[in-house]
Amino acid sequence: MGLNKKSVDDINAKGKRVLVRCDFNVPLKDGQITDETRIVAALPTIKKLINDGGKVILCSHLGKVKEGPNEKESLAPVAKRLSEKLGKEVVFVSDYNVTGEAATKAVEAMKEGDVVLLQNTRFRGAEETKNGEQFSKELADLADLYVCDAFGSSHRAHASVAGVTKFITEKGGENVVGYLMQKEIDFLGNAVENPVRPFVAILGGAKVADKLNVINNLLEKCDTLIIGGGMAYTFIKGQGYEVGKSLVDDSKIDYCKEMAEKAAKLGKKLLLPVDAVVADGFPNPIDQPIDTDTCDIKAIPADKEALDIGPKTAEMYADAIKNAKTVVWNGPMGVSENPSLAAGTIAVAKAMAESDATTIIGGGDSAAAANNLGFGDKMTHISTGGGASLEFLEGKELPGVVAISDK
Repeated sequence: MGLNKKSVDDINAKGKRVLVRCDFNVPLKDGQITDETRIVAALPTIKKLINDGGKVILCSHLGKVKEGPNEKESLAPVAKRLSEKLGKEVVFVSDYNVTGEAATKAVEAMKEGDVVLLQNTRFRGAEETKNGEQFSKELADLADLYVCDAFGSSHRAHASVAGVTKFITEKGGENVVGYLMQKEIDFLGNAVENPVRPFVAILGGAKVADKLNVINNLLEKCDTLIIGGGMAYTFIKGQGYEVGKSLVDDSKIDYCKEMAEKAAKLGKKLLLPVDAVVADGFPNPIDQPIDTDTCDIKAIPADKEALDIGPKTAEMYADAIKNAKTVVWNGPMGVSENPSLAAGTIAVAKAMAESDATTIIGGGDSAAAANNLGFGDKMTHISTGGGASLEFLEGKELPGVVAISDK
């Protein structure tokens, strides 16, 4: 995938209508935003376009909108918070049609430096379907230029992510990335495609099935691949050891054996747990106090479930990280939400935080874990996209990146 894309620094926005696809998919509780990280992340691009004299038209989805358009998934709270953050009114178009007459009138009334936020793009219903062509065209009709700054949605060929670019191009406009997208491409894309070595990749999380292509792709790119989390026990079982009640995907045991063989053939280090923290079963609720034991990986009792890597494994993984120049991490080492089962994830996060390497967290649960454990600000980059980050790590082409003009 070509990663040398045009950015907001390559366009002249003065007097132009600029459609910006943001990721305002923020968590809401009783109409209040509970985490504004994604709004804050979008501000540099928006401020740049305001300062350049652009007429800034923002759009985003929010939630899954399974029950059709509804006020609970309206972007109204985002417009309010954005107005506060920018210190100027963000005109909100509440029309569920998104690009209807209300949007057209709001855009026509804009002066240089004004900001308009359209309603939740998924309210249109055509955002995610093959019928998105008309919606893509209507979005493009509102603008002269298009900026994609929603990495978290860039793996989807949706109307407001990729579809709109065709019609912007047809009218002679340019399609560029915003600062947030540029950062993702610079760090996540280049870490995998052009890493400074030694390159250590760390994969955790529950299921091998979720990371099949990631494991395969990263083995070809990295020098050391570290496996933790629930997915490790399918690898351990593949080596012929019993894993008690631990999470195992029996249909993927042969795949794990193949990956171990591939690592050996390519001369790559594949690090698996040598000990584990075990308990009678998964904690319910997830953060309840729980009795644990530590045992050798070859001696997991039949009636126990492994729920975190053990201290010897944590030390081995931390040592591998210390010697790295690039580290990419996706997925916790255990049930990190539980204080008794978080030590492995803390050890990895701490080793990354203390490292001189370029440290990148590939979104999702590991991003939440790093932030919750207090290591987030010590990382070089924390990706804003869960699914998009994974597909980047798989080596897939992301429609939202491909659609952007090359430099």
